[in-house]
Amino acid sequence: MDTAVVKANGLEFGYLSIGDGPLALCLHGFPDSAHTWRHLMPELAAAGYRAVAPFMRGYAPTSIPPDGAYQSGALAADAVALHEALGGDSDAVIIGHDWGAFATYGAAAFAPDRWRKAVTLAVPPVNAMMGTFFSYEQLKRSFYIFLFQTPLAEMAFDRSFVEGLWRDWSPGFDAAEEIDNVMDCLATPDNIAAAIGYYRAMLDPTRLVNAYAAEQASASTTGERPILYLHGAQDGCLGADVVDPSAVLPHLPPGSRAEIVPDAGHFLQLERPADVNRRILDWLLP
Repeated sequence: MDTAVVKANGLEFGYLSIGDGPLALCLHGFPDSAHTWRHLMPELAAAGYRAVAPFMRGYAPTSIPPDGAYQSGALAADAVALHEALGGDSDAVIIGHDWGAFATYGAAAFAPDRWRKAVTLAVPPVNAMMGTFFSYEQLKRSFYIFLFQTPLAEMAFDRSFVEGLWRDWSPGFDAAEEIDNVMDCLATPDNIAAAIGYYRAMLDPTRLVNAYAAEQASASTTGERPILYLHGAQDGCLGADVVDPSAVLPHLPPGSRAEIVPDAGHFLQLERPADVNRRILDWLLP
């Protein structure tokens, strides 16, 4: 796996890459890193793609945005700018997990001519969750979102907190290597504030940066590029009881699919790589 840096959307993005061919842009979530795609990327390369996994804005070695923008629209703008900077064309595909899924929905809807297909994991479109997110059980799972709105967030955020999230979200999975990678990305107070900033932008409209208004609007539209949506049956972050494929499909573009992956939690691409990789490659390959 190669490592490099590219400038896009005014930021320096560190990234991992492997292979040659059409761009397959792989976007990670929280609390995670570009290494989350280490099982998928070689298979994408073997299938004829140039697989690229950037570290998301604010996650070292990628720079921290000076405007403090962490809204979904900013993430979508990053994905579009990375497509341009990395020489992508209309055969490019985009794959996103967790916050990377938010970026994928927005980028695919905002710039459909740049992507042939898309894949999202673990977070469906926001509109697909509105009827079930506020159930008591899901609110308990989502405690961290509300904690992150407070000044206590930075005080609570340390390795043990991240370990607890992984333990709850992907029960039974040995995440020691993943957590090492996460803590490398979030080693400074500024990086931690950036990761928390994604959640503060989610619920606080005063944190939205107007420069990304068009991309922000696209992030909540259905779009036109078909999407494969995958969700772990044992996801402890966003419960499978909240994500019924039949309820998700109406909020995805025509020709899309939504599937539950058995015996997998929130980080399904790491927990069940053979199953998840097969589903993704079956979807992407012509």
